[in-house]
Amino acid sequence: MSSELKKTPLHGHHAAMGARMTAFAGYEMPIQFPDGVLSEHRWTRAQAGVFDVSHMGPSFLTLANPSGDPDQDHRRLAALIEPLVSADVASLAPGRVRYAVLLNEAGGMVDDLMIARLPDAAPQRGLYVVVNGATKDGDFAMMAAAAGDAGRLRRSDDDALIAVQGPEAAAVVEAALPGAADLGFMTCGLRTFQDETLVVSRSGYTGEDGFEILAPKAVASRFYHVLIQDRRVKPIGLGARDSLRLEAGLPLYGHDADETVSPVEAGLAFAISKRRLKAGEVRGGARLTEELEGGLDRIRIGLRILEGAPAREGAVIADNTGRPVGRVTSGGFSPTLSYPIAMGFAPPALSQPGLRLNVIVRGKAQAAEVTSMPFVPHRYVRKP
Repeated sequence: MSSELKKTPLHGHHAAMGARMTAFAGYEMPIQFPDGVLSEHRWTRAQAGVFDVSHMGPSFLTLANPSGDPDQDHRRLAALIEPLVSADVASLAPGRVRYAVLLNEAGGMVDDLMIARLPDAAPQRGLYVVVNGATKDGDFAMMAAAAGDAGRLRRSDDDALIAVQGPEAAAVVEAALPGAADLGFMTCGLRTFQDETLVVSRSGYTGEDGFEILAPKAVASRFYHVLIQDRRVKPIGLGARDSLRLEAGLPLYGHDADETVSPVEAGLAFAISKRRLKAGEVRGGARLTEELEGGLDRIRIGLRILEGAPAREGAVIADNTGRPVGRVTSGGFSPTLSYPIAMGFAPPALSQPGLRLNVIVRGKAQAAEVTSMPFVPHRYVRKP
C-alpha cells in the first residue's frame, strides 16, 4: 500500500481486526474484514454494522460576523451556499438535514452532499456540510470561494466520521450517546462523549435506519472502541457498503452521476427546490426545467438480471432487438434478494417497470427486467 495514502483516525483498529485494506479516495480504507463482504452485508441488514467513512468531507460553514439572531444568521448563511446547490437551504429548521446537489453552470452534478442546520444551542451556529471524499477538495474550494469574506469554511476531515447502520443501530448509539435515539430521520443534534462534542445525524447510505457521527480526533478511537465492543455490532468495510447502497437504489457519485448528469436524469429531482427553480435561482435552471417538463434523453433505471452473471459498470444495456440503448453504471449480486441487480441509464421510454431488456456481459446478451427502486425497501425511522 502506498505510503502517500492518508490514514483515518481509526486505521489502527482496522489493522488490529485483520481488515483487508485498499486505496479509496486517497485513503487506505478497509474493503472487508475477516468475515467477508457477504457476511458483513447480511449482518448490517439484521443487526448493526459500523463503518469508517472518515474519507468523506465533513465541514462547517459559519458567518465571519454573526449578528446573534439565529434566524437572520441562518438566512445569511443560506444566501452564501444556495447559489451553488439545488436545495432550499434557507427553509431549514434548526436540527434538520437536507440532501442536495452541488451543480455546475450547465445543471450537471459536481457532487451530492448533505447540508444540516446545526441546533441553535450549538456553541457555534452554522451549517454542517458533508461532501464526498473523492471530490471534497474541489467542493471545499467552491464553497470557500462562494462564502468569500462573509463566511468561514472549516474542514473537519481530520476527525472521524463513523456510520452505524442497521435495525439495532438506534439501540447501539443510544447506549453510547444517551438521547441520540430521540433524533428522527434527516435530523441532527449534538451529544457529548468524554467531554468532547460529537455531531450526530440520523441518516446513512444503506437504506437501513442509522446514524452518522462526527467524532473529534481526540476521542475518535475511544468512541469507536465503545461501539465495536457492543455484541450487536460488527465492523463493515467498503465492499458491503457498496452492495448495501446498491440494494437501496442509492447512486454513487463518479459512477451513477458525474458533471454531465443532471439530478433529474439521476432520479434525484426531489433534491431540486421547485420554488428556487421557478425564481431562476438554481444553476442550470433552464435545462432542469426542460427535463422536469419531459425533455429527457436518459434516466437512471433499476434492472433485475434474469439470467447469467452480474452486469458490472460499463456493461451495455440493449433492447430486445439487440440495439444498444444505455449502459450499466453500478451492478452486482444482491445478498438480500439472491439475484443480480444493476442501475444504469436508458431512454425514459424504456424505464417502465416490468419491461424486458438485455445486458451484454462478456459479449453475451443476458435477459434483464426493469424494476422500481429501491430494490430492497428503505427502513428509515421518521419522528412525528
